[in-house]
Amino acid sequence: MRVYNTMTKKKEEFVPLVPGKVSMYVCGPTVYNLIHIGNARPMIVFDTARRYMEHKGYEVNYVSNFTDVDDKIIKKAIEEGTTAEEVAQRYIEECKKDMEGMNVKPATTHPLATQEIDGMIDMISTLIEKGYAYPAADGTVYFRTRQFKEYGKLSHKNLDDLRAGNRSLLVSGEDQKEDPLDFVLWKPKKEGEPSWPSPWCDGRPGWHIECSVMSKKYLGEEIDIHAGGEDLIFPHHENEIAQSECCNGKEFARYWLHNAFLNIDNRKMSKSLGNFFTVREIGEKYDLQVLRFFMLSAHYRSPLNFSADLMEASKNALDRIINAVDNLKFLAGSAAEGEMTEAEKKEAEGLTEYEKKFDEAMDDDFNTADAIAAIFELVKYANSNVTAENTKAFINAVKEKIISLSDILGLIVEKEEEILDSDIEKLIEERQAARKEKNFARADEIRNLLLEKGIVLKDTREGVKWERA
Repeated sequence: MRVYNTMTKKKEEFVPLVPGKVSMYVCGPTVYNLIHIGNARPMIVFDTARRYMEHKGYEVNYVSNFTDVDDKIIKKAIEEGTTAEEVAQRYIEECKKDMEGMNVKPATTHPLATQEIDGMIDMISTLIEKGYAYPAADGTVYFRTRQFKEYGKLSHKNLDDLRAGNRSLLVSGEDQKEDPLDFVLWKPKKEGEPSWPSPWCDGRPGWHIECSVMSKKYLGEEIDIHAGGEDLIFPHHENEIAQSECCNGKEFARYWLHNAFLNIDNRKMSKSLGNFFTVREIGEKYDLQVLRFFMLSAHYRSPLNFSADLMEASKNALDRIINAVDNLKFLAGSAAEGEMTEAEKKEAEGLTEYEKKFDEAMDDDFNTADAIAAIFELVKYANSNVTAENTKAFINAVKEKIISLSDILGLIVEKEEEILDSDIEKLIEERQAARKEKNFARADEIRNLLLEKGIVLKDTREGVKWERA
């Protein structure tokens, strides 16, 4: 398996630190609002990379944080007259709902910045002791950027060019910095803001320090993969490297993976242009599986353009796979039982060619576009060659191959069978009988079974009413 490493600007053979295990850190969202489709791209892309590595037999320790203390969260809390904690918790839950809709697996660990403050204070203290950081008179702690000789190695930026050309780095409080390029590790509290005690002042951490601390705590001082959107390369990931390597004295991450930007109708997404979409808004028009398919239809390092036409095309393409699976299921229903014929066995062996093409695409820096193309070749084969004359065993073998390859990409292509009204009524009768017999465990089991199938029961004076959710 080869991956493109932002650090070296080339594809490299992936060799984990520990054979058979992968440690992977992916920068998560700042939770002050519903996530937008720009947030969704790294979530989907790196969830797919994780799924593929698990398919290859790796045990993946996947960590993705929630930034739950930040200026935007505090601003939102002030606007709403509530606390930053309440805002963050609300939007973490909303984010998890959207992730579930996109079939993004929960991380092994989802750490929260506010729960890792002690670790941040410890790392900052170590950086001060080693001479890489210093506290200013007001309690702000800065990192001495020039002390880390390799600063700029990820973004391939030169420190002197940054000093001369990037005035956006110069922020308030310049006069107390030793160098304008030094960045904040800890900042003093302001009135009405959440804060924590530290050796320097009551305050809160800078943004960059949290990922260095969480990565170290949950994955170790050296990790295999650090990933995120390309907008994080500089300064966020550059600063993470500086902090981590100066503190730990080791290489921070072996491989740096970054997904490209998402544009809307060939323009950058922004609220001012009116082309800003949340995942929730997209979910009102499309199944979020369509959004996932759309995100995977291009290579993750290629800029991706979002438009209504492209979403429609993605819906139609995904429907082709779903309909092929549905058709195979229908054919299997009336097909002959028994073992495959000799001819079918040869055909079934040939299915591995599609899997091989799929794996070759994914082994080449997670090329999901070509992996999807391999699935479509299999769909075309199924539509052209599988008939009611085939045995059930062969039809199911073709169906399961399409489902399993799609599943590696996190695409759900098997329709859930809708429960019939008559079956619902029978289960309700069984539940009523169980309640009369005081077998409440069975009654609850039936209610939960129906709920899983989208059937909501309401106990009324007139009896049990039900409706499809």
